[in-house]
Amino acid sequence: MLNRDKITVPNALSFYRLVAFPFALYFIIRGAEAIFATLLIINLITDILDGWIARRYQMETKFGARLDSLADVGTYILAITGVLVFKMEDFAPHLTSFYVFLGLFLFSNILSLIKFGRMPSLHLYSWKIGGYMQGAFFFLLFTFGFNVYFYYIMITWGILAFLEHIIIQLIIPEMGVNLKGLYWVLKKI
Repeated sequence: MLNRDKITVPNALSFYRLVAFPFALYFIIRGAEAIFATLLIINLITDILDGWIARRYQMETKFGARLDSLADVGTYILAITGVLVFKMEDFAPHLTSFYVFLGLFLFSNILSLIKFGRMPSLHLYSWKIGGYMQGAFFFLLFTFGFNVYFYYIMITWGILAFLEHIIIQLIIPEMGVNLKGLYWVLKKI
């Protein structure tokens, strides 16, 4: 039976992103870039809204953080797949940085699965800022095209955020939620 405190607007928005995942993936496979881009942008907007609503109305829960993190991974997978299918020509000169970014993203998630037995849900400030930057980048990419300067700002921030995430996972004894960042983790040690 579903606990009523898990039925919240932020959790519904995260759940929407999970449900939208196979549909967006279908449109990638079909080559329907415009429909895929629309679904991706809706996912990015609902990701912003779920966090804002949860914080604003004190609806933050461990369940919601985990659900949001799982939906975030799905959105990452969609965005990256969309890039590889629809925008590879734009990314071709920048593949090394893109692959480093992807490698660190994968490693941070695999490390969490190995060490803690579940997906990460740290919700670091660096990841939140990086998420907004990545969301803006993907929005601009699929609506206006590739911007090399914004790409390198976004990718550099993302790489640094992934490194912080990995370092924190190596330090902490058990998975936490909403840990803010390395500074706050080190203060507690």
